[in-house]
Amino acid sequence: MARVTLSIPALVPEARARLYARATLLAGVTIGYNIVEGLVSVFFGLADDTVALFGFGLDSFVEVISGVGIWHMMRRLRASTDGEGADRFEKTALRVTGAAFYLLAGGLILTAAWNFTAGRAPETTFWGIVVSAVSIVTMWLLIRLKLSVGRALGSAAIIADAACTRACLALSFVLLASSLGYEATGIRHVDTLGALAIAALAWREGREAYEKARTGTCSCGQAC
Repeated sequence: MARVTLSIPALVPEARARLYARATLLAGVTIGYNIVEGLVSVFFGLADDTVALFGFGLDSFVEVISGVGIWHMMRRLRASTDGEGADRFEKTALRVTGAAFYLLAGGLILTAAWNFTAGRAPETTFWGIVVSAVSIVTMWLLIRLKLSVGRALGSAAIIADAACTRACLALSFVLLASSLGYEATGIRHVDTLGALAIAALAWREGREAYEKARTGTCSCGQAC
């Protein structure tokens, strides 16, 4: 895996401290948003029998675990500018995150298979459209803000955190596509196919989390 090398801009300590404080705040906002998003998605996913929205909500909770590790890393980076590798806490968080993603993927696959055989269909995917639309706007803003801070600091870790947020953006588009597809066609398996796509992305994120824990790279595959 190629090592990412970024030049560290010459910043006065006060400016650097403000940027790291902003990065920590963005990590906290990401955690808080995912908690709210997860609760809303799981509630309406269960209420409307939409497995794609339910799986999206569970994924949000897994992202919270990952976000805590990122938040911890941001706090450490405020006191260090050498971009040191992941510590024991971060590696443990990555392994827990990886296991949670694998469990989520397995659960969604089993649920999708049961839906196929039972012929169940959502009552509506309206809330899937609403949640995914809000998530797309929020994730897009977070990506821009994180990239701005990461580039200003020359921090591969913060830029890689933006890449993790981009993965959440991809999940939001998957949910939006499956929700719109069901509302437009009424084909019951569209929602189930959306859940399988979310399961595939969750499996990939779980594999990447374990790889990061093993190699000591920063989040989302970028070396520190």
